[in-house]
Amino acid sequence: MRGGSPEGPLQRAYKFLSYRPRSEAEVRAKLSQLGFPQKSVEATLEKLRTLNLLDDEIFARGWVRARAEGRGYGPLRIERELRQKGIAKSLIRQVVKETFGQEEGKERARGLVAKRFRGKDLGDRKILHRAIGFLQRRGYRSSVIAEVLGEPLDD
Repeated sequence: MRGGSPEGPLQRAYKFLSYRPRSEAEVRAKLSQLGFPQKSVEATLEKLRTLNLLDDEIFARGWVRARAEGRGYGPLRIERELRQKGIAKSLIRQVVKETFGQEEGKERARGLVAKRFRGKDLGDRKILHRAIGFLQRRGYRSSVIAEVLGEPLDD
C-alpha cells in the first residue's frame, strides 16, 4: 500500500463509494491506482456486490435518470458517459431505451428548446444554428433535432 496507509482495499472502496454511486469499473480502477494487488481488488469487488453496494444496473439506471431529468441530456451523451464509466454496451442500450423510449427524447428536446429559446425566432438562421448546437451538445440524435426544430414550438 502506498503512503503507509493502514486502510485496506475494502475501507478505501467504502470511502470512494461514499461520495457518489460508482460503477464496478470505476472502483476497480481506483483500487488498482492505489496500488492494491489484483487479487485483493477482485475480492473487494465481490464483497461489495454481496453487500449490494456495487451494482452496475442500479448505477446505470440512476445515472440515466439523473442526467436526463436533472440536466436534460439526450441519449447519445448519456451513452457516451456510461461507456466511459465502464458499463456494458448491452446494459447501456437497455436502460437508455427504457428511459427515452421510441421517441428518443423528442418531448424532452422540445421542452429544452422551448425553455432556452423562448421568444426567439427559430426562423432566423443564426438562432436556428444555436438551437441545433445546443441540442447536439446535450446529446440528441440528428433525426430528433430535425424533427423537433422542424415543427412549431408550443410557448
